[in-house]
Amino acid sequence: MDIKGAVVLVTGANRGIGAQFVEQLQRRGAAKIYAAARDADSIDADGVHPLHLDITDPDQIEATAAAAGDVQVLINNAGISTGTSLVTGDEASIRREMDTNFFGPLLMTRAFAPILAVNGGGAILNVVSALSWFTAPGAGAYAASKAAAWMLSDSARLELAAQGTHVVAVHMGLVDTDMAKGMQAPKISPSDLANAGLDAVESGAQEVLADEWAKFVKSGLSLDPSDRYEQIFAALRA
Repeated sequence: MDIKGAVVLVTGANRGIGAQFVEQLQRRGAAKIYAAARDADSIDADGVHPLHLDITDPDQIEATAAAAGDVQVLINNAGISTGTSLVTGDEASIRREMDTNFFGPLLMTRAFAPILAVNGGGAILNVVSALSWFTAPGAGAYAASKAAAWMLSDSARLELAAQGTHVVAVHMGLVDTDMAKGMQAPKISPSDLANAGLDAVESGAQEVLADEWAKFVKSGLSLDPSDRYEQIFAALRA
């Protein structure tokens, strides 16, 4: 579908990747952009429709769907990383990551799927991660939530195909945002990531491997776990 003339909702739109989605949507001529964040007052983009939205709050999701019934493209971007391990980490933090990175996009998808159907099918873009395909010490909760988000993308794609809704999953390594601040490794720019995702919406691609790290990790999925992690950790040490 064409972004030009489309009505789009972006979650986590106040900074980082979400703010770049808003900017690139404007550059591509989106007719209307709902920019959603937990604190809508923190959204400083001009010409958008700011919405207060905590994606872990079902009531706020319901109110957002009621207020944005003309949406044609849903961009599930909002997410968090707490650096929590699964076996020894704080359970509340693990649940918080799952609520934000999986259940939030799931509830948004459920709320907006009927709206997209009425508006011609449209598209859903999920910002996932290469960490949907591997994990590392301290990243267990984040990786588990993103693995669930990957499967949400696959399931939604199959379930919504009959109504003509196109579902895109965007995978990447580190992005040059506050979340990756202090990490010394190659990083993709938020603008490049946003453009790669929007290109997929327009071209009909179902999966985006936005950088070399995502391509590298995906290429090893057929390996046995010991070989796969030996390859990954060797690359991380390099």
